[in-house]
Amino acid sequence: MTGVSDSMRAVRITRHGGPEVLEPARVAVPTLRAGEVLVQVGSVALNNTDLWTREGAYGRPDDPKALSGWRGPIDFPRIQGADVAGRVLAVGAGVGESLVGRRVVVDPAIYDAEGPDANPVGLMGSERDGGYAEYVTAPAKRVHDVTGSPLTDDQLASLPTAYGTALGMLERGRLRQGETALVSGASGGVGLALVQLARARGARVIAISSGTKIDAVRETGAHEVIDRAGDVAAQIRAVAPEGIDVALDVVAGELVSDGLPLLREGGRWVIAGALGGYGVTLDVRRLYLHNAQVIGSAMHTPAHFDLLMGLARRAEIEPVIAAVFPLDRAGQAQEALSRRGHVGKIVMHP
Repeated sequence: MTGVSDSMRAVRITRHGGPEVLEPARVAVPTLRAGEVLVQVGSVALNNTDLWTREGAYGRPDDPKALSGWRGPIDFPRIQGADVAGRVLAVGAGVGESLVGRRVVVDPAIYDAEGPDANPVGLMGSERDGGYAEYVTAPAKRVHDVTGSPLTDDQLASLPTAYGTALGMLERGRLRQGETALVSGASGGVGLALVQLARARGARVIAISSGTKIDAVRETGAHEVIDRAGDVAAQIRAVAPEGIDVALDVVAGELVSDGLPLLREGGRWVIAGALGGYGVTLDVRRLYLHNAQVIGSAMHTPAHFDLLMGLARRAEIEPVIAAVFPLDRAGQAQEALSRRGHVGKIVMHP
């Protein structure tokens, strides 16, 4: 490959643990296979999944406390990083040369089928090597040309996991114009994406945040911001006495138990995270008597990601960048993410 050396700088994990298990390394540039492209990483964004994969915090269906990656045991060593924006440097057999030189975003999902509604069953940076490196390979069909987008590489890299997850939640929750949406964890990557996307869809957005982040969440587009330090259910009733149509929830835990009775008839509670705990107690009468639904949502489908890339090309959403780190400070970047003192996305530059 012209202009590409045989080795590259990367940060990988060889076991589960704290930030200390992130190891800078010099590794071989990944070999291009048929149907793949080689992307020079311009920016890689961090997500909670980076922390939980590193910690092995996902559990398994038969053992919730088992050390596990996103969907099972990790094949170590593993280069982390799901969210990549960069340029195509080379293509494998069967891929058109027209992609070379194009600015792209990689869909990090590994799907269970080929169709537009396939489910993600793996993730770049967990089930295959990711973007904490100078170069990464990806299937050509998962690389989206965004050459004409006015968004920066940092903003583009912020989209795949956070905004893909958010858009998947909106689609699975069937959020429509004019409905009232409740967004939990609104200052985080997925939370801010939910606020922006729900507002763009014409919904009334009620967000849950805290402290100094409240103003920033409001500026992002929330109509009302509730302080999670207070009585959340009472505050929701005060600003939405007629109830919530769709809850877009990355917190879960007690919020589900307390919030489910606040849904309108036929309301939908969509869960894509468990920042508040994975153990939930429900009064099931609030489900069947009110035709309510609790919906699990893991990332996005190929069709959802196509919609997201359309928004990116037209810059109809503009991700907020909280901080930028060099790749060799990946441990510090992940520690900053874990402290949750920021609003927006943390990115790294290889």
